[in-house]
Amino acid sequence: MRVALHTRLHAGREAEYEQAHREVPAELTAAIRAAGVHEWSIWRSGQDLFHLIDCDDYERLLAELADLPVNVAWQARMDELAEVGHDYSATGAQAGLPEIWRL
Repeated sequence: MRVALHTRLHAGREAEYEQAHREVPAELTAAIRAAGVHEWSIWRSGQDLFHLIDCDDYERLLAELADLPVNVAWQARMDELAEVGHDYSATGAQAGLPEIWRL
C-alpha cells in the first residue's frame, strides 16, 4: 500500500531536519524495513514535508514502531523540529493524505 503524509517544520529548522536525515540510526531503518516498509521518500518545499511510504500495512507499521525505543527517541528529535509531526494515532481513512488521482 502507498501512504502519503504531510508534516511541517518550524521556521528556520530546515537545515537541521535535513542533517538529521543524513544520520538516521541504522537500528531505526532496520526496524522500519522489518515493519514492512519497502520505500519511504520525503520531499521538502520550504517548511512543508511530503512523505510517500510504500509498505505492506501502514497501521502495522505504526504499531510496530510506536513503542520501539529507537523510534521513540527519533520522534522526540523530530518533534523538536516539526510544527506538524507524524501522527501515530491516525488510522484507516485518516492515515494519510487522500489520493485524488493516479496514472
